[in-house]
Amino acid sequence: MLSGDEKVLVGLSGGADSVCLLYILNELKDQFGLVLNAAYIDHGLRPAETGREIEFCRDLCRGLKIPFITKAIAVQSYAKEQKMNLQEAARQLRYRAFEETAYESGCRRIALGHTADDQAETLLMRLFRGSGPTGLAGIPPVRKNIIRPLIDVERKDIEKYLAYSQAGYITDSSNLKKDYLRNKIRLSFMPLIREFNPDIIRTLSKTASLFRDEERYFEIIVTKTLMKLISRKTGSRIELFLAPFEIMDKVIMRKVLRRAIDGTEGLRGISFIHIEDIIELTKFGKPGDRLYLPKGIRAIKEYSTLILTSDIPVALNTYALTVPGETILKEAGILIKATIEPAEDTGAGSISGLWIYAGIFDADRLHMPLIARPRENGDFFHPIGFGRRKKLQDFFVDLKVPRDERSRVPLVVSGKDIIWVVGYRADDRFQVTAETRKILRLEVKKLRD
Repeated sequence: MLSGDEKVLVGLSGGADSVCLLYILNELKDQFGLVLNAAYIDHGLRPAETGREIEFCRDLCRGLKIPFITKAIAVQSYAKEQKMNLQEAARQLRYRAFEETAYESGCRRIALGHTADDQAETLLMRLFRGSGPTGLAGIPPVRKNIIRPLIDVERKDIEKYLAYSQAGYITDSSNLKKDYLRNKIRLSFMPLIREFNPDIIRTLSKTASLFRDEERYFEIIVTKTLMKLISRKTGSRIELFLAPFEIMDKVIMRKVLRRAIDGTEGLRGISFIHIEDIIELTKFGKPGDRLYLPKGIRAIKEYSTLILTSDIPVALNTYALTVPGETILKEAGILIKATIEPAEDTGAGSISGLWIYAGIFDADRLHMPLIARPRENGDFFHPIGFGRRKKLQDFFVDLKVPRDERSRVPLVVSGKDIIWVVGYRADDRFQVTAETRKILRLEVKKLRD
């Protein structure tokens, strides 16, 4: 955790754990050659108590001759903006504030007061939420420049130390409320399971340590594997080559997916059970199958890649088709070529990819200009072979068109009538017949990426 002769920023809230940490590091500073700073992060959630806590921390640091810094973070507005709960928003902003303060004050390490009790509570929280081995490894004692010197010390021993040292501390009132899962575990569940195992904190802390040992073993394997699998990656999307991913052992698949997700900002928050579902999709799904996961995240199995994305599905814009001529539909990634031809005795069945890549229509029944647009509420048409009108929504459901693709499917419209759901089916009312004199031919070509 410490190599000596370094500057350390101590996270100080005024609670028992952080006060204990500050006292102990202060006692060791000469032995290790440490220079200490302390920082209080104001979350803006308890304005009635924050002033007293800051004053307590400032007085404590003044007595120990340790520079004291305060930094405010706007948790509520950030949580609303990012659409996350207050606890997750507070955690993200708190760590960001510690990093910024450490950089500004020239501190190489950030020391936080997490204890063995925090470790045990974290393991149980993640177990209840469905975490795998990575989550059950708990809070790491060292992560980059963050150290947790008290992670193996129980809270009861910290309180004994503070009582012996006659050191005061402040109790955060929010820790006494059962509004959050951690508090419910601490106040209700832990006393219950202590009846079965009085040393449960030590037991759970040791369990987390064993999981961390296993995770370190797999770390190198996963890193090498993932480097070979990534096809493309952005902040909200990652594509993995299916070969050899889909034939890997599940143990490695889980860890590779966990690393890929954690390393992609827009995908964070996927739980262990969702990873299991993604593995099932990868191994047994057909090309085009997909999963809809929380926070707008989707897993899509393509022919050669597995796509994980939180990108908002693209909706087609509205275009007037150039007839005759070519029109690019950017969002759909296609070009539509339109030609007017004299009617010939050519059966529709002889056209390759009819209604998927090409369509032919009775030109005299159409109203120009033709429009290519996305779906709208209330859309309907008369699918060829169906015999009556059908709601477009029901048509998409019957053909299992993915929800996130439906607004990107081009609808070619004449006046108010849909004449072609591009890639799927045409409207029966605009078919070429024996009386047709002019044909409109529409051909679809895919654009290159």
